[in-house]
Formats: sequence, C-alpha cells, structure tokens
Amino acid sequence: MNALPDWTTTPISPDVLRGALDLERTERGVLPHRLPAQAREQIPDGQLAMAESQPSGVRLAFRTRATAVELDVVATKRVYPGAPRRPDGVYELLVDGHLAGRASAPDGDTLTIDLASGTVRARPGPVETLRFTGLADGEKDIEIWLPHDETTELVALRTDAPLLTPRPSGRPVWLHHGSSISHGSNAATPTGTWPALAAAHGGADLINLGFSGSALLDPFTARAMRDTPGDLISVKIGINLVNHDAMRLRAFGPAVHGFLDTIREGHPTTPLLVVSPIHCPIHEHTPGPSATDYSAMGEGRLRFIATGDPAETAAGKLTLTVIRDELARLVGERAATDPHLHHLDGLDLYNGTDHAELPLPDDLHPDPATHRRIAERFASLVFGDKGPFAMKNR
Repeated sequence: MNALPDWTTTPISPDVLRGALDLERTERGVLPHRLPAQAREQIPDGQLAMAESQPSGVRLAFRTRATAVELDVVATKRVYPGAPRRPDGVYELLVDGHLAGRASAPDGDTLTIDLASGTVRARPGPVETLRFTGLADGEKDIEIWLPHDETTELVALRTDAPLLTPRPSGRPVWLHHGSSISHGSNAATPTGTWPALAAAHGGADLINLGFSGSALLDPFTARAMRDTPGDLISVKIGINLVNHDAMRLRAFGPAVHGFLDTIREGHPTTPLLVVSPIHCPIHEHTPGPSATDYSAMGEGRLRFIATGDPAETAAGKLTLTVIRDELARLVGERAATDPHLHHLDGLDLYNGTDHAELPLPDDLHPDPATHRRIAERFASLVFGDKGPFAMKNR
C-alpha cells in the first residue's frame, strides 16, 4: 500500500505568482488580477472586469524537489445560450520550461451570459483539486500556467516537498497590451496564445495585458503600464476601436498620443513597439460596430459581422485600413524625437494571403495554428537580431 504524501501547503502570494499586477483576497482564497485595484475602480463595463480577471499569462512559479503538486481552484465557467459550449480552461505545468502535465477543472462557478438580452446570471460552484504527479526528483523550476480565458480563484497550493525561492531568470520583462487576440481568444492552451509563444521564442518573461474587447486606449490601462516595471513594451492598437465603433479619426490620433505619453512617463527610454491590426476581412474597409451573427448561432456556430457602412469612412469612421495608415504616420512623427519608439505593421504578422490559408474561424479571432504563425513572425521581426527588442536595442 502506497503511503500518502507528506504535503507542504504554501500560501499563494505575489512571491509565487508571475504575470499578475494585483492579488485580491476572497472568501475562498485569492484572485489574480491583470489590472491594479485603482484601475479596476474605473472600469466602465462588465466585459473588461471579466477580461482582466481572466489570468492570461499568469502563472505560479517556484523551485522545489517535489514529485507531486496539488492546486485547489474555483474556475468560472461561462455559458452563452444558443452558442456552442465553451471548452474547460487548461492548466499547464512546466518543468524547467518543458511541458510536463495538463489539467482542467470540470466544475466551478457559472456565469450565464445572454448576448441577446444582455443579462447575466451567476451560480456558485465547488472547489476543484488539480493533481500533477510523477514529476522527476531533484530540484527543478516549476511553472503552472493558469487558463488564459477562465477566471480562476486560487484556494491552496500543496507539494510533497517544500518550495524554494526561484533562481533569477535573467530574462527581460515584456509588458504587452492588446485586444482579445493578444488575450488569447481561440487559442487552445495558456502557453499557446501568441504572446506566450513569442515570449518563449524571444526568451522574455511575459506580462500579458491583452483584454478581450477592451483595447480601447483607456487611460487607466496606460497608467497601469506606466507604473509596472518592464524592460520591453508593446501595444497592439486597432481592432477593438473599430468593432466597438468607439471613436472617430479626429479623436483617435490624440488618444494614441496620450496613451503613449503616459507610458513614457514611467518608461522614458524603454523599447516601445506600436503594432497595428492584423488582417480581418470584415473590418478592413467596413467600420464597426461588430455584431454576433445570430443566424450562424442558430446553426451552432459563433461568428461576427460588421454592421457599419464603408461610405462613412469619409466622415471619420475608423476601419483597420484607416488605423494602419494613421498609426504608421503617427509613430513615424514621434520617432523623430523618440529613438526607442518603433512601429510594426500587423499585416507582417497575418495578412490576406495567410487568411486564405488559415481563415479566422469566427471572422474575428485566430485559431491555434494562426496564433503560432503570428508568434513565430513576431519573434523573428521583433526579438530577432534586427528587431526593436533585440539585445543590442535594450
């Protein structure tokens, strides 16, 4: 009969957490946040509140001789009536940077979100225990990446050997902000989002501030980036401004300037990269807002459509084509006095030819293979020898 492990329980604190900007104490444990408390007080809608609590890029990190690890969690499941069931979030355990296990929490709190009526119903659920066993003996660095798209309360962390302070990684901290594409929508795993893959390729420690539906040049997001230590910074701007129909061309340029000015207050000489939108056919020449295609939902598919009129671009409505041109112009002008500011055309990451081969499944978000392609191109263009994040430019 096998003896039960002699468990060591370690409090979940910022000392063992990477990629989060805040840790909220809850009745059951702790909840990682990707925006600080002051920013959360200014969030205007439930979409961003939900997105920033989904721990994309957040991971537990520690050094130990343990061969078994248990993590108690409460995951928040989202249900959209009429839409296909969402897959359970994935937790990935890495040993010395290599995948060694995956797990999911099959139950938890449930949010039922009716897109047609805008109503939300909440149902509390149980604590689930995730187990990773059979790990090799000997000291090793372990990371447990939390689901990129599933809010997760952390209740308890147990190991069959004590935890040690991790060794310094020596990797630069990369602070990235973007939309649902950066958040990881339609990626299959937390290490499979394009920022996580690009960080692995580029040898960087990621802080992912990609927020589904919420890359809207919010000043509180810029202040959070200003106040967060980072060695490399990138901001991916465009798609949410179009699909929310959030502003016109007259407001767009000053809003970008203000966002970058705020970041520069805290990071005056840090390499700062502005990335324009990847190819998205429904919004290349058609303004927003985007809308759910309910006819497709009736067939069990989720897809989006553009509801604007292309003729309205003459009155200042934004399309992806307009935004790309304006960002290239704006960054070019600023770079004359800011040698550490750089621009990357999103079409260099994913363009019309790529779309013909790897179409966006819901007409808005990339699938796992496309996340990999975007990551590989970003790593080559940005972290490569001639890129703005190359060692010589840091």
